[in-house]
This record gives sequence, structure tokens and C-alpha cells, in this order.
Amino acid sequence: MAFFRSVTALSKLRSRLGQQSSLTDSVRWLQTQTSSDLDLHSQLKELIPEQQERLKKLKADHGKVQLGTITADMVIGGMRGMTGLLWLGSLLDPDEGIRFRGMSIPECQKVLPGAKPGGEPLPEGLLWLLLTGKVPSKEQVDALSNELRSRAKVPDYVFKAIDALPVGAHPMTQFTTGVMALQVQSEFQKAYDKGIPKSKYWEPTYEDSLSLIAQVPVVASYVYRRIYKGGNIIPVDDSLDYGANFAHMLGFGDYKMQELMRLYVTIHSDHEGGNVSAHTGHLVASALSDPYLSFAAALNGLAGPLHGLANQEVLLWIKSVVDECGENITTEQLKDYVWTTLNSGKVVPGFGHGVLRKTDPRYTCQREFALKHLPDDPLFQLVSKLYDVVPPILTKLGKVKNPWPNVDAHSGVLLNHFGLTEARYFTVLFGVSRSIGIGCQLIWDRALGLPLERPKSVTMESLESYCKKAASS
Repeated sequence: MAFFRSVTALSKLRSRLGQQSSLTDSVRWLQTQTSSDLDLHSQLKELIPEQQERLKKLKADHGKVQLGTITADMVIGGMRGMTGLLWLGSLLDPDEGIRFRGMSIPECQKVLPGAKPGGEPLPEGLLWLLLTGKVPSKEQVDALSNELRSRAKVPDYVFKAIDALPVGAHPMTQFTTGVMALQVQSEFQKAYDKGIPKSKYWEPTYEDSLSLIAQVPVVASYVYRRIYKGGNIIPVDDSLDYGANFAHMLGFGDYKMQELMRLYVTIHSDHEGGNVSAHTGHLVASALSDPYLSFAAALNGLAGPLHGLANQEVLLWIKSVVDECGENITTEQLKDYVWTTLNSGKVVPGFGHGVLRKTDPRYTCQREFALKHLPDDPLFQLVSKLYDVVPPILTKLGKVKNPWPNVDAHSGVLLNHFGLTEARYFTVLFGVSRSIGIGCQLIWDRALGLPLERPKSVTMESLESYCKKAASS
């Protein structure tokens, strides 16, 4: 124990010295801590008491500080722009985009371990970062990979539950059904039924969340192989990491596809707490529903066309452009097609974002991947043309706050290039990725004892009355 405390003290000293060195300002001391401990659970046992005290002090010292003004527009407009959730893993800046524990996507690509030097970051590394705030070593990531593989066995009844559905059911319906069936094994539910003290809630939640993260690629690949490959199932490969194993179980052995899946899962894993899927998972879990129930609810939100289903819509729309105008479409033809889409009352999928006001960094890193691995792909070249054509048109309309492409504008063409052409399945990939961010937050929700979420609603009459009184005063 003395040695462990010494290592911890040395880590903190190194981090403070590092903060004063030439490290970039955006890489906080918390992320640059190091530790020789390879076990993620023991890292959390050390961190949680510190963060509990931090939250307690924050509430005591600053609990009455106002964070903004709520307007009637916000109440009517789906609470858009209200600051009302605590989310540890990531923060979305309107101009800079997503930051994971303070780190941008390019910074994560630089410092998180890859399967090979210079490769895309391993999702296990981001999982470690989201949970601990520390950049893991390659050895820690490898240990976590081994642990996730050991948790990846899925009971037969889960597959039977999926098989009870028609093969033609939407992939998200089948995926969510599988996740619900996994709930039977919930360690949190068992512990709660036995009367576990509230201070220990995080431990069975940790067990459930890591098992859930480990198992969802197996369930998701089963759904894919069932629908599109005649039920020919591919088992886990014990030599592969999380992202590569997912590609392998789907049926793709190309190393570039494995790299794409590592990148895809990493950048889609978390996007702060206000989006539908993340918020839903947090909301349902606040009622002490276990991680399986909470994540299944999150998936049902992700399945909506205004959220995760958008990545499916983008590729279908791009293919409709090719079907009507051909692969060698001119800029003028593309402008005409975009205007036709808009004038018909539809939107151009893949452009705009509820928070971002610049090009999504997740779009940018996927574009860089394409320039590196598939620069001559016709659909990628079409996506590049859309980047030049669509924003000026949307700006001219004057109704769009953000005319720039989002993450969904690019992911489909990359998957399509490597043979994953089934657009209806794309949201399942998003769901697998999102298990990491939601799972990490659920652990911290329990560790910090965050309460039942219960915002106040108002009727139309009471809102009208309040606004009239405010206007006359």
C-alpha cells in the first residue's frame, strides 16, 4: 500500500511538472498522469473518493451560482441550450467541437495508443480516458482489451430472443432486443435486490457497464450476419482488439477496415450529455435502472431519424444523386440537385448540427482517413464536392445556423468503400460506439450519487400567463 501511495504521489508530481512544461495548454494535467497499475477497476477505486469530495465541495461552495437564463423559447424548443446536466466524459464546444476529457480528436489521435505506431486510436484507450481522465499506456490498453474479450461471451437466450423477430425487422430493433435480453445477467439488479449500500452502487454498475461494452459488438455482429449473410456467424478472435474484432465478426478482415472501425468507434463513443441517446441513458439510469435497461432506452432514441438514423439517410441520399446524375456529376448539376432536394421540403442529410457552428471535427478526421486510404473512391469525391457546394446554398437560404457537414456526412461512404454497404445497419454501428460513453457516465453517476432527474414542466396556459406578467412588469 505504501508503494501504491508513492506511485500515486509521483504521478501527481509529474502531472504538475508537466503542466508547467511545453505540453500544449489543452492537454490538462489530469490526462497526463501515469500509473503502473494495469487494472481499470483499481484506478477507479482510487479516483472516486477524490471526485466525490470535489463534487461535494462544488455544491457547498457554488451551489447557488446561476448558469444562465431560461427563456420561453427554450421551454418550447425542447430545452435547447439549457445547461442542466453533469457529464464527465466530454464537452461539446460550438466552435471547437467535441473534447474528450479536455482533449480534441486530433490530440486523442496523437496520444492514445494504436494497434501499430501511427495508427488510429484503440477504442479501449478512449474508454480508459473517459473513465479516469488519464491517457493510458499501451500496456494498460492491452490489459483492458484482454478484460473486454473475457467478458464478451453472450448467453444463447440472447440470440434466441433476436431469432424470435422477423429477419426483416430493422437492425436497430433486433439490436435493442438483444441488449434487453442481456439484462437478465445484470449484476446491479442482483446487488440491489440483496440490499447493497448506496456507496457501493458504482461497483456492480462497473461490472454491468464493462460487460455491456464487451458484449454489444457480439450482439450487433450477430444481427448483421443474421440479416445480410444468411446467419453465418463469426466468433470472437482472441488475438484482436475491440475495433478489429468488431470488423472481424462482421466479416471484414482488411486491415484498413479494422483501422476504420477503431476510428469510427472512438469518435462516435461520446458527444456530451445533451444529445438524445446520451441524455436518455442518463435519465433512465437516474431511476436506478441498470445499465442494460438504460442503454436499451438510449438505443431507442438513437434509432430516430433526427439522431442516429441520419447516417443511414446520408448514404441513401448520396446514392440517389449517383443514380440520377451519375458518378461524374458536375458542380452545377450537384447544385441543381441540392436545390431540388431543398425545394421539395426535404433537408440535405449530413449538414447542420444542433450545437456546432463549424465543420464537425469528426467529419474532418474521417476526411483525412479517406484522403489517406481511398482518395480515388467516387463517393468520397462526391462528398468532397458536397462540402464545396452545400454550405453556400444553405447560407443563402438564411435559415440554417450551421451549414457545415457533421459526422454523418462522411461515415457512410467510408463503410461503403470497404464493403459494408447496408445503410439500414449503420445506426447499429453508432450504437455499439455509444455504449462506451454512456457506460462510463453511468459508472460515474452511481459513484457520485447523482439524483433522480426530475425537471419541472409547465402548461401552455401557465407559460402564457407568466410571459404576460413578465412583459407588463
